[in-house]
Amino acid sequence: MSKIACVMTDMFEDVEYTQPAEAFGKEGHEVTTIEWEAGKEVTGKQGEETVKIDASINDVKPEDFDALFIPGGFSPDQLRGDEKFVSFAKHFMDEKKPVFAICHGPQLLITAKTLEGRTATGFKSIAVDMEYAGVNYQDKEVVVCQDQLVTSRQPDDIPAFNRESLKLLG
Repeated sequence: MSKIACVMTDMFEDVEYTQPAEAFGKEGHEVTTIEWEAGKEVTGKQGEETVKIDASINDVKPEDFDALFIPGGFSPDQLRGDEKFVSFAKHFMDEKKPVFAICHGPQLLITAKTLEGRTATGFKSIAVDMEYAGVNYQDKEVVVCQDQLVTSRQPDDIPAFNRESLKLLG
């Protein structure tokens, strides 16, 4: 089964982490949460979920994971300010490993400059940002690009996001 790196920090969108992580776990995949500080508890922006971080970005290598998962909320915008997270995300895109980004998750991929020429979706407020990054933006519940990148717009799209992400994981 796959080892999935999940990069996140405070203000992640609660259900955009919990529902996919649960779906991945049910299928036998292992999700490792990554932030600046291992053992820290991060809180979702709705205040409904608290997640204990498994590993520090300083202690992990992207080569040790099969896929990348980026939940939405304000978390991806915070992470993209740190080159370590940007480089980490870029590795998965460059190596054609599966990447799952929902809502504001594509912001990290924009900063990594890995979306040009791709077809993807994201939350409506970042649609123009995605277009400026060279994305063929689609306003759909889920978009799969080149059998590598799965993107969705919002919490309502989670069932389709989970379905397509799990398909890519095999």
